[in-house]
Amino acid sequence: TGPYKVEVGGETKFICGCGLSRNQPFCDGTHKTTARTEEADKLYWYDTQGNRRECEDNFPDIRSN
Repeated sequence: TGPYKVEVGGETKFICGCGLSRNQPFCDGTHKTTARTEEADKLYWYDTQGNRRECEDNFPDIRSN
């Protein structure tokens, strides 16, 4: 639901935890828009365009690289 805070050489950085940041590996705040609208008891995935999909028993549109 949020980024991972890390300290590097006295500087604070936030690493993306949702996988949707356009500034990978750093957080750009995208999780703020997704986390508010997701239901806690459901599992979601996001396609390459950032569209949210709810996971079902099968995953016809998921691809892995």
